Amino acid sequence: MNEIKELGLEIRVDAVGNIRARLEGNNKDGPVVMTGSHIDSVRNGGRFDGVLGVVGALEAIRVIKEQNIKTNNPIELVIFAEEEGSNFGSTLLGSKFMVGRYTVDDLKKLKNSDGKTAYQVIKEFGLGINNYSAMGFKPSEIKCMIELHIEQSVVLDKAELSIGIVEAIAGMKTLRMVFRGVANHAGATPMGLRQDPMVAAGEAIMFIEKLAKEKAYPSTVATVGRISCLPNVPNVIPGEVAISVDVRDVKSEGIDIIISELEKEIKQIAKARRLDYEFQIIGQSEPVVLSADVVKAIEDTVKEKGYSYMRMNSGAVHDACMLADIVPVGMIFVPSINGRSHVPEEYTRYEDIKKGCDVLLGTVIKMAE
Repeated sequence: MNEIKELGLEIRVDAVGNIRARLEGNNKDGPVVMTGSHIDSVRNGGRFDGVLGVVGALEAIRVIKEQNIKTNNPIELVIFAEEEGSNFGSTLLGSKFMVGRYTVDDLKKLKNSDGKTAYQVIKEFGLGINNYSAMGFKPSEIKCMIELHIEQSVVLDKAELSIGIVEAIAGMKTLRMVFRGVANHAGATPMGLRQDPMVAAGEAIMFIEKLAKEKAYPSTVATVGRISCLPNVPNVIPGEVAISVDVRDVKSEGIDIIISELEKEIKQIAKARRLDYEFQIIGQSEPVVLSADVVKAIEDTVKEKGYSYMRMNSGAVHDACMLADIVPVGMIFVPSINGRSHVPEEYTRYEDIKKGCDVLLGTVIKMAE
């Protein structure tokens, strides 16, 4: 915040912690060119995911001020809250709230690992969660949104290209599945008399991989990233096992195939093993096609700079996609070495970061003129 204040920007923090900082243009009443990303991370995550887009946007605004570049439209830095979903299991919380897809009632349903709701945590932090509007802005207030981000995959690195221009962002659905059986002694309970939810969870996990590989599309991916087990003791058959499932595709049909087939299979697994089960969608976003006008502005800037590039899709979900149905959106990717992301080894070469920031700066100026 100190860096933002030093630039003399007008700062606002909304009811869920989204930060917006505005640099005025010649037309103070004109729609803003918004740029930024998120600064939250996943556990054991890297140092470039999200943060690059925030620091790059901040630097772009700094250059515009230092070089006394006059734009017609105002420019706004945005830092979205809780993009990763690490705390409450639902991604894009801040941007969903900003565009009106989440209400206070939704925040009261999302819980962290301590059982506290998002609403409680936000209120205790001191934000005005009860004083909110259905949408944090009017669509007419924003001319476009441009997000700089690391690719989080291997495509650009393997192709030895510096810039990716995103044309579409994958949609996703996040599921929570729970199997409940009977906790019992690991040594004294015969195999044929067990109601073991861990084995059921294992069957479900294998089925998820098979579905994604064989029944959906080549662009469909499905991941089980978290397992919780009760009582989680070595010599006790579990009584309850919960797993998270992350399903993504640039085609909504691919996601729907996984969800539909998985729900039927889970029911059969639970019945065969005499278990109770839950199958709950806890978060979702639709596939998004980005603005042709913003894509062209990015591509024109890349060509002017002479940087190598390609048009591509994003398998990862980003805050920008929440705004894409409301305002024109564009995204700029820079390579992730060996495609590593959400891990401490996440790395992007600084020469590529500079190129990405150059493209962001040039595109922001184009769109704000």
